[in-house]
Amino acid sequence: MGNTAADRAGTRALPEDLIDTDALHAAYFENHPDPSNPTQQVVFGTSGHRGSSLKTSFNDDHIAAITQAIVEYRHGQDITGPILIGRDTHLLSGPAQDTAVQVLLANHVNTLIDSRDGFTPTPAVSRAILHHNAAHPEGPQADGLVITPSHNPPADGGFKYNPPHGGPADSDATGWIADRANELLAAGLDGVQRLSPDDVADHPQLGRYDFRARYVEDLPQVIDLTAIREAGVRIAADPMGGASVDYWGEIARVHELDLTVINPEVDPRWSFMTLDWDGKIRMDCSSPFAMASLIERVRGNSDFHLATGNDADADRHGIVTPDGGLMNPNHYLAVAIDYLYRHREQWPAEASVGKTLVSSSMIDRVAAGLGRELTEVPVGFKWFVPGLLSGTGVFGGEESAGASFVCFDGSPWSTDKDGLLLCLLAAEIQAVTGRSPSQYYGELTQRYGSPVYARLDAVATPEQKAKLKNLSPADVTADTLAGEPIKAKLTEAPGNGAAIGGLKVVTENAWFAARPSGTEDVYKIYAESFLGAEHLTLVQDEAQRIVDRVIS
Repeated sequence: MGNTAADRAGTRALPEDLIDTDALHAAYFENHPDPSNPTQQVVFGTSGHRGSSLKTSFNDDHIAAITQAIVEYRHGQDITGPILIGRDTHLLSGPAQDTAVQVLLANHVNTLIDSRDGFTPTPAVSRAILHHNAAHPEGPQADGLVITPSHNPPADGGFKYNPPHGGPADSDATGWIADRANELLAAGLDGVQRLSPDDVADHPQLGRYDFRARYVEDLPQVIDLTAIREAGVRIAADPMGGASVDYWGEIARVHELDLTVINPEVDPRWSFMTLDWDGKIRMDCSSPFAMASLIERVRGNSDFHLATGNDADADRHGIVTPDGGLMNPNHYLAVAIDYLYRHREQWPAEASVGKTLVSSSMIDRVAAGLGRELTEVPVGFKWFVPGLLSGTGVFGGEESAGASFVCFDGSPWSTDKDGLLLCLLAAEIQAVTGRSPSQYYGELTQRYGSPVYARLDAVATPEQKAKLKNLSPADVTADTLAGEPIKAKLTEAPGNGAAIGGLKVVTENAWFAARPSGTEDVYKIYAESFLGAEHLTLVQDEAQRIVDRVIS
């Protein structure tokens, strides 16, 4: 075994890979950002503000300023209901929640935190917002905060705002909030109202909400749990040290499922994880490296029909079958779409299939086979919110293993990504069809062809990411891609005309897309071919040359 990051991918973390929790916690309070330094300002990416206290990009000052900005945004939008707060298992999520609560209460905002003092998956917050607002259609509307950096490494923190529609805030909202937060940082937090920690516990506007009971009790509205139970589907659920840890046990108990929680350990260092592609600890349930231990446990094991994994806030899903290993998220999305649109009879016949434009073209072919319109949007789950709310888009999915869909009756379930839901759907598919999701996908390839898909991640500076975000059709001067005529050069999504923050090039049987990550200092090249692995390599090579010319 070598010593490079790539050599260690998929191997167990060593002591030198683990964060110093004391230093990370101390830095949250001791480090103060330089408002003139762009790397220390508030920046909302595709999923809120993220950073690390060690890099002075996620500290007490940031969260105080962001929360005050959200208070002012709520006032401007006449949002007067309670704000529901959930946090994941990242170390910085705890102190960030404390900061946020102190600011909210000082501003006289009714604030609801978890009644069990536990961890809360992102979809449980979304579900709680939608449930509250449906129960009070004429009353003050609730919104929420989700404190999580999702699958990011243990040293990171994240802070996301979900308006009353329950899903991620749109760009207008996050842009306003970020600008105002940075103004407050530049003013030395002058304008931020805040209680002392001693005044929080007995504050009359601090309340409790049982997120877990609400989520678990409502599940029969969206998943056929009876079919799973009666078929005796055996499930191994790995919370991966995240916020779903207590949810899976309660789902099993309340709904009497044959479900075993694999590794219920919570450790803010994630010492039990196997390293991701770059040698970092990252709770990415779509990564075969991060999921290596679960894959090994399930491969060829007749004890379970399937195994599932979730990232730290459980908004993503990983599906492992004994016969196929870890499913490519694109493969599973295609299966989920084909199954759901054939087994949800009350869903509107005209409802479209939602996908991000970097998801597999297999989904395009499945949608056509179902006779459904395809709605292709930029990366970011916020683009699916209007459809999920109105019923015009009953399913939305991202290639990064994030998706959600509506209830049996077509009403919204969660307008944020729901990893628990998609894992339970895999069990329903097994129960109803008698086939594993990987076997189901094999049948789809017989009908529609077998694409080869890959995503390449590479380190990029903020300056390089900015250049990549501004790629344009003019940067592609060729008329062909890997031997095929180019049909489209896209910088806007066909489904809604929104900018994609990069470039997508399409041929009859292949495509590639290049865009910077909204959460880390990396860029991504997505590529797919229906003509085989060799053709995919040609597509990737040409895509890489285009990107290199732009960012060099």
